[in-house]
Amino acid sequence: MRVVDSDGKQLGVISISQALAAAQQRGMDLVEVAPNATPPVCRIVDFGKYKYEQEKRDREARKHQHATKLKEIKIRLNIDPHDYETKVNHMRGFLGDGMKVKVTMMLRGRENAHPEFGNKMMLKIIEDLTDCGRPEVMPKLMGRSITMMISPGRGGKKSAGGQGDNDESEE
Repeated sequence: MRVVDSDGKQLGVISISQALAAAQQRGMDLVEVAPNATPPVCRIVDFGKYKYEQEKRDREARKHQHATKLKEIKIRLNIDPHDYETKVNHMRGFLGDGMKVKVTMMLRGRENAHPEFGNKMMLKIIEDLTDCGRPEVMPKLMGRSITMMISPGRGGKKSAGGQGDNDESEE
């Protein structure tokens, strides 16, 4: 096995017994750091200190992780056009912030007889959100509701949904 000293210099490829003896001589532990390498790589370190530094690195890495959040938007089949636009703008904002959006359409009474109208509206939502998101799970009928998942995609950062976009008026 290849052995690396606590200072970072290599002691070379030596047997396990020689490596253990070298570690005991320094009052430290022999830790295998790369078991899949050929030959395996071991390091002579103070194991308590090594473990502490590893946990510190893991904590630091967790700080920089961004947990994926899921927002749910519920709509109905007979939604007013203005309410529909408001819901789509909310979805745009969530997708722009990097969150996933679960869209749930509740069907009641006679609406259950025609789920194709619900699918049609869900496809319209996908079409309206192509600039800032893409469907992760296509619309599915489950019981009395149709659900789908939209994840952020295609680079679009938060857009105001047509409000304040004066790109076309500048000439």
